[in-house]
Amino acid sequence: MSGQYNQRKALWAITKASFRAIFRNPSAIVFSILFPIIFILIFGSFGEGGPGRNKIAFVPGTDTTTDLYDSIVHSPLIKVISYQTSKGTIDTTKMREDLEKGNLDAKVELKKYKDSSGQPHYIIQYTSTTASGRAIAALKQTFDNLSFRMERQLAGVQLDHFQIVPQVYEVRPYHTIDFILPGQLGFSVLFSTLFGIAFTFFNLRETLVLKRFYASPVNRLNILLGIGASRLFFQLINVVVLILFGNFFLHFTLLNGFDTFLEMMILTIYMLFILMGVGLIFSSVVKTDTSIPLLINLFGFPQMLLSGTFFSIDVFPKWMKPFCEALPLTQFNDAMRKISFEGAHITDCWKEIGILGIWAIVVYVIAVRVFKWE
Repeated sequence: MSGQYNQRKALWAITKASFRAIFRNPSAIVFSILFPIIFILIFGSFGEGGPGRNKIAFVPGTDTTTDLYDSIVHSPLIKVISYQTSKGTIDTTKMREDLEKGNLDAKVELKKYKDSSGQPHYIIQYTSTTASGRAIAALKQTFDNLSFRMERQLAGVQLDHFQIVPQVYEVRPYHTIDFILPGQLGFSVLFSTLFGIAFTFFNLRETLVLKRFYASPVNRLNILLGIGASRLFFQLINVVVLILFGNFFLHFTLLNGFDTFLEMMILTIYMLFILMGVGLIFSSVVKTDTSIPLLINLFGFPQMLLSGTFFSIDVFPKWMKPFCEALPLTQFNDAMRKISFEGAHITDCWKEIGILGIWAIVVYVIAVRVFKWE
């Protein structure tokens, strides 16, 4: 009887029904597409404004008529914050509060006087707090450079003993989005797939749907493939939306155009295959559905923080890097960045593909042993 049963039609029917069930759940759209887009917009805007600037404010009584004042105001390393009220006075109370909170690096007073010979002298007096941290040293260096430049101008001295000859060559621009978007793709794929697969199979088992499928003429592999393929296709739609959004609106780099896009999709399918196995394990080992989020968070959150999703793993101590590099999301993120920005091909990412392959073998060996139909 099983030989006469049309397995392809059964596979297509299961896939289609499972795919429709996904879209009946609005939270799937929100968590898979909307949240990653919000994160991309937030974190993708970091670092696009150039180097950080020290925030200062001038206290009442500052001499604003000097060249030194103009030099400080127009310095690219300093941002002057105004505390002037609508009445034309300076709100020193608000200035002090921001200084103590670290929202203001220093309050500055400039003074100018002339000595007996008529030579001008300048005093830069600034007050800071430990809340500003490293900004204090950077601010002092900026003032030292500005005062040295002013000193040379006043003395009329031309120092020709040193020459600074910068050489800058043009390459394709590297935007923050080129780092952030691959990480957000991994973030979306990781959590959406785990939650989708784990809850889907757990509910199907608890409602005895899997048991009925098992007793039907449908091939057991087709049952798993049908449900898994619907989830995979849904996640691929999410990835397409995120890549196109990043490319057209935030100038995300696809170095080789459509070829790069295709290779990113292939790598995503590879990662989805691994994560579906993890989801099957979680759905099989839990006793109640309330345990599923706990397992997913235990598996996912360390990867979200340690896999270069929001920032490079180079910021971690050396002893942590081997652990970070062993995580599957780290390898996925690294490979995606190599393919998108560096123009590498999947065949060039043999290290990342290999480590993910080890994860795939381990995951499905465990999944085969623990998976339950009822």
